[in-house]
Amino acid sequence: MIEENILHYLDQITPSSDDWVNKIEAEAEENHVPIMDKQGILLLQQLIRLHQPDKILEIGTAIGYSALRMLEAKPEAQIVSVERDNEMYQRAIHNIHNQNKQGHIDVILGDALEVEDLIHDKGPYDLIFIDAAKGQYRHFFEKYQSTLTDSGCVVTDNVLFRGLVVHPSDAPKRLQNLTAKIDQYNQWLIEHPDYHTTILPVGDGVAISLKKKK
Repeated sequence: MIEENILHYLDQITPSSDDWVNKIEAEAEENHVPIMDKQGILLLQQLIRLHQPDKILEIGTAIGYSALRMLEAKPEAQIVSVERDNEMYQRAIHNIHNQNKQGHIDVILGDALEVEDLIHDKGPYDLIFIDAAKGQYRHFFEKYQSTLTDSGCVVTDNVLFRGLVVHPSDAPKRLQNLTAKIDQYNQWLIEHPDYHTTILPVGDGVAISLKKKK
């Protein structure tokens, strides 16, 4: 994890965001909606600029923040995003329509583990961004890796989980099982024979998994 003084420095030199970004960030803070932190979203945007995905699958829309920020990095991209919480879904639709991006962001209301056929039909995808129920990360990955193009990339957020993955048994009791699952997911990713995975200590930890060339 990045030291506080370094993080403060990076935040200070980061260019100011547009007003709409600030408003959605304020909405997330006011309503306790977890969104990707500033440095994490900047990393994700840079990956998109480098990878240039035409179609992106996002698992976990929340209020539409990350989908809209990803579109900033490649405005012509098409994003399919899935959200199971109806209130979050409605807020996301509102924010996306406010930016007139409904032609580029298609939000599906449903559990990503239950709307597989619909998501598959809208693929294939050049990039998959996983930022939903952390205990289901491996299930999300396994279910949708077949929708990736040959040069596809999977990005997973929150894989360091506040640093608790270092010693899962030291996590608060209510989080021990979840922390252990994230730790197991990380190790499974690193050892996956079909992907090159790097975990970066940016934000709450970001895993980048690139398909190996066959």
